[in-house]
Amino acid sequence: MEYAKLCDSEYRFMCVIWEAEPVSSGQLVSLCQEKLGWKKSTTYTVLRKLCEKGYLENKDTIVSALVSKEQIQAKESEEFVERTFDGSLPGFIAAFLGGRKISGEEAEALKQMIEAHKEE
Repeated sequence: MEYAKLCDSEYRFMCVIWEAEPVSSGQLVSLCQEKLGWKKSTTYTVLRKLCEKGYLENKDTIVSALVSKEQIQAKESEEFVERTFDGSLPGFIAAFLGGRKISGEEAEALKQMIEAHKEE
């Protein structure tokens, strides 16, 4: 399924839900007040919009995500690399590292990821 891009506040709202789900809508209001500084009306408005977009389900006042954090991160990352680096993963990595050094452990983890995703 193709999902519409989340704005920053929607993503932060989704993070609250991913951390707490399944969560009652009343508890969600409290969490959003504490973590985002939102009023009850803002929480319910964003909840309704994200349910309409297919990201969330609010069944019997229990809110659950229909899309995982990993799915959203993968889509957002792909769009960012495409838009900012013309789809060049090496270009993104070079810019991301920006001259900083990584540990041998990090380098090995990256090598393993590359090998696992390399086209044969």
